[in-house]
Amino acid sequence: MSDASSDSLLLRQCRLAHQSADDPLVDIAIEAGRIAAIAPHLDRPTEHTLAVNGQLVSPPFVESHIHLDSVLTAGQPRWNQSGTLFEGIDIWRDRKQNLSLEDVKTRAITALKLQAQQGVLFVRSHADVSEASLTALKALLEVREAVKDWITLQVVAFPQDGIYSHPDNEARLEEALKLGADVVGGIPHYELTREDGVRSVHRIFDLAERYDRLIDIHCDEIDDDQSRFLEVVAACAIRCSCGSRVTASHTTAMGSYNNAYAFKLMGFLQRTSINFIANPLINITLQGRTDTYPKRRGVTRVKELWQSGFNVSLGHDCIQDPWYSLGTGNMLDVASMAVHVCQMTGLEEINACYDMVTHHGARTLHLKDYGLEVGNAANLIVLDAADRYDAIRRRPVVKAVISQGRLLVETEPAQTQWH
Repeated sequence: MSDASSDSLLLRQCRLAHQSADDPLVDIAIEAGRIAAIAPHLDRPTEHTLAVNGQLVSPPFVESHIHLDSVLTAGQPRWNQSGTLFEGIDIWRDRKQNLSLEDVKTRAITALKLQAQQGVLFVRSHADVSEASLTALKALLEVREAVKDWITLQVVAFPQDGIYSHPDNEARLEEALKLGADVVGGIPHYELTREDGVRSVHRIFDLAERYDRLIDIHCDEIDDDQSRFLEVVAACAIRCSCGSRVTASHTTAMGSYNNAYAFKLMGFLQRTSINFIANPLINITLQGRTDTYPKRRGVTRVKELWQSGFNVSLGHDCIQDPWYSLGTGNMLDVASMAVHVCQMTGLEEINACYDMVTHHGARTLHLKDYGLEVGNAANLIVLDAADRYDAIRRRPVVKAVISQGRLLVETEPAQTQWH
């Protein structure tokens, strides 16, 4: 099948991602961009048919946390030799002096195409709003419009240098929301003082209420066990009863908290519906840099949060930028790293890590119409895999990506011949 503009499509013999091995294969009928029917042996007229032959059909991957404004800039203007978060921030401070709309747009669209061909159709990207020109934000808002027919992009207004570290940053953050940013962000642990950090969290909640925006805060992305802004976020979420609209990204300090404090905090968090995002590829790389041995893993308590019923999703954070010089855009790499570093190797846990890059991410982004259900928008992928476990174990090729009912990308798996 190669007609990406067809109005009707029938996928034959699909193994749905959440089916058991004993469940029958199903056909999926797509009409006018929506899932029209899911059942074994559908018999209905269609323009095109795709033979899935028992392979895995899944909702698309969700990229919960990435920085598209800095993507594909590794080595510009220099490499991060220490591998630390703070050297990365210094390098980016230099690199962003030379940003242009075309520079950001070209790199962002290149990265989105790289992700889309690997099954990602929903992305939340942070845009640095610490510069007077707001170039990064304006560029990503233009990208959001340019790609809307094949990928959904949410843009977070993110004050990389802190809201109160510069006298104009607070106004820049609000201006970003006026320009159309979908989400208000922050970085309280990088404010000049603890007091400024607390004040920044309160300001973020005020702006979110005023402009009716979601919240996604870089929270306690540090090894310091005294960095405790998550408790401030939890308190604000409890008082406004808006926890489901709030996301705490990174929270890596939670991995350094003593258990007495961590368990107390978990009790407070249970009174909220806060979403959590871990970025295991980056967290395991940036954190623990000042440790000798034993060396901390530098990832938040993913397993314990998931076991406690919190919505936890996963993101790349970086792809080839000042903080992380590697990365391919493949969300199965992210899920696989989570399986290993979070010690989630039981079958249910492995399946949960797959869900963290699909359904959990959709919940974090407040997506409607997501999932393989009749009536939903026809966004789905075909993986060269038998089930979720197999997908994470082998990280196979995404053979087909269907976006808004139309075939977007087809990829043939590599063939190996023994001689």
